[in-house]
Amino acid sequence: MADLVLRVSSVRRATPGSRIVRLALEGADFPYRPGQLATIGPDDDSERIPYSIASAPEESARHGFIEFLIKVDAAGRWGRHFQPVRRGTMMAVRGPSGSFVFPEHPSESGFLFIAGGTGIAPLRSMIRHAVLSRSTGRLSLLYSAKTPRDFAYLAELRSMARSGEIDLSLTATQEFPPRWRGKRGRIAASELAILVHDAATLCFVCGPATMVAEVPLMLRELGIDRSRIRLEEW
Repeated sequence: MADLVLRVSSVRRATPGSRIVRLALEGADFPYRPGQLATIGPDDDSERIPYSIASAPEESARHGFIEFLIKVDAAGRWGRHFQPVRRGTMMAVRGPSGSFVFPEHPSESGFLFIAGGTGIAPLRSMIRHAVLSRSTGRLSLLYSAKTPRDFAYLAELRSMARSGEIDLSLTATQEFPPRWRGKRGRIAASELAILVHDAATLCFVCGPATMVAEVPLMLRELGIDRSRIRLEEW
């Protein structure tokens, strides 16, 4: 599969340790399903790193970009050795790939998304797709991060919650400033129980390995069949 070379149209700070990077399609064809990933890297480097696509297909079609949520170190470097990504950089993109996707014609009427850290990226794609395509069904998001500063897309998610598009629950696991009004500590079965409205809820889980190992067990205990628990596993 040949690389598609795209220009970085914008770079925004999502959290202290991540950036939202948009690549301009500029007429290029890049069809993908919500939740899929692509491998990307600077065009002048042969190395490619897999990242989930954070934008929804409807956003790409309407606005002409694909978006990624990229972890960075204290100096802004990303991947294994890449220098900070800047507007105008030419990026090579290969894909899409992956079966961790929102179904085209879901039979379920309830959807629960469980994210940890930058694991929000493919779930954000699915949620925005469901909202923009007017998919029927209740959308709930349980988002866990180390500190309140580490929630990417927080303003957008809160806006969607206020407008009734999603049910949103936030939990910080390591640092709790006095004004924090979200939940505290690691995800617990009691939190999931509030969001699992019936056994037919379709669940999507993406985040750190420990969370991805523990949460499905909790969901099973709450009556969710294994076939309705989808994990992002590359």
